[in-house]
Amino acid sequence: MKIGIIDCGGANLNSIYYSFKRLGINAIISNCINELSQMNAYVLPGVGSADVVMNTLRKKDLINFIKDTHKPILGICIGMQILFDYSEENGTKCLGLIDGNIKKFDVNDGINVPQMGWNKVECKDDISLNGHYYFANSYFNQDSEFTIGYSLYGNKFSSIIKKDNILGCQFHPEKSSIAGEKFLTNFIKTI
Repeated sequence: MKIGIIDCGGANLNSIYYSFKRLGINAIISNCINELSQMNAYVLPGVGSADVVMNTLRKKDLINFIKDTHKPILGICIGMQILFDYSEENGTKCLGLIDGNIKKFDVNDGINVPQMGWNKVECKDDISLNGHYYFANSYFNQDSEFTIGYSLYGNKFSSIIKKDNILGCQFHPEKSSIAGEKFLTNFIKTI
């Protein structure tokens, strides 16, 4: 089994790569369609801004490749956000694989923006994924018909989404210790 970590300009590529390596999974970091097409599953990593990530995917001609695959995809943080239709972050049109929009947290809700640190996730689909995970985000999806995990930060927001071959998490499993390893292990089981 091999996982392709799609290089879309994020800064957490190596930490995701080593997380899979610790779990005994072969992974490559690439933005080459020929290499990626050999993989069994994909990760859209999670550091950066929506517009930069989408522009990188566009320049590397990866948008249709991602949209057309039926292989499992895991979107992490910004990688989850770009699965939706639109992000308020620099007015970015995203992949449109999941209906809905990404909004910015509002400091008027009495919270610090960005959210940085540990937060609780309650998963209605698989209670074994309930726990505390590490978040670093200024943007979020309020709610989606495909939300299977929620967290609270000012308001309730989507922390895990699942649709067909797509799984997304707003948190960083590669920074979330044992809970994060368990989440990645569950993803691997879907491949």
